[in-house]
Amino acid sequence: MRNYELTFIIDPVLSGDEIKATANKYIDQVKAAGSEIVYINEWGLRQLAYPINNRSTGIYYTIEFAHETGALVDEVELALRRDEKVMRFLTVKLDKFGVKYNEDNRAGKIGAYKRQKAIERAARQEEEKKNRNNRKGGHRGRRR
Repeated sequence: MRNYELTFIIDPVLSGDEIKATANKYIDQVKAAGSEIVYINEWGLRQLAYPINNRSTGIYYTIEFAHETGALVDEVELALRRDEKVMRFLTVKLDKFGVKYNEDNRAGKIGAYKRQKAIERAARQEEEKKNRNNRKGGHRGRRR
């Protein structure tokens, strides 16, 4: 099985139903070709790095799927190119490291070390602040 990740941006001026229908159209196309859908991520409305078709925002979707051959990718990309509702798309073939990264990211393991260190640092700072306040409080009003 080959693993792929398809990310596309849908025009934000469409109604909510049209956006869902457009996304489901490509999800169904991937499923109909015999692919296994690993994960679907609807990012929602995001700011674009640069204007596309006079739009500064777009609705992002990511579909991670596994398929036996790469023939499906050409069919889906052709449909995406022809669809005026889709502003941009990108299909990436994932290697074993990309698959592992996505699994770890969904499991919450990515960035966990940094989050833990930030929590520990905040606790230390709070403890130091508390100790400083205790030391200051005992000497107040006793100066000569």
